Amino acid sequence: MAEKFIRLAALSGAVTVIIGAFGAHALKQYLTEYQMAIYEKGVQYQFIHTLAVLAIGAVIQRQGASKWLNRAGWLLLAGIVCFSGSLYLLACRDLIPFSVAWAGPITPLGGICFVSGWIALFAGIRAAKG
Repeated sequence: MAEKFIRLAALSGAVTVIIGAFGAHALKQYLTEYQMAIYEKGVQYQFIHTLAVLAIGAVIQRQGASKWLNRAGWLLLAGIVCFSGSLYLLACRDLIPFSVAWAGPITPLGGICFVSGWIALFAGIRAAKG
């Protein structure tokens, strides 16, 4: 599982850089300042949580997998997709030829995944010491 989380973190890191650069160079002229702030918030949260998934992979390599560490990694990855993904869609809604109104309620679900992932990480580290 460690290798899987490390690979997924590496992939997410690359995607984060591409999405960030795309926003800064290709989208900036089409988005309002408010929309760009939303887009950049998605990039920021994706990058932070990508590093957390990478750390979870490293912890698993060091101390072995556990159900809580596995849950933490998957919850943080789900948070990246739901939270950051929905922010990207909402920021670009004027450029997309179909309604993305459904993405609004997805954002808080991604936030719940983030919080749950951090709590699962706490539980996983605590259980390992325990």
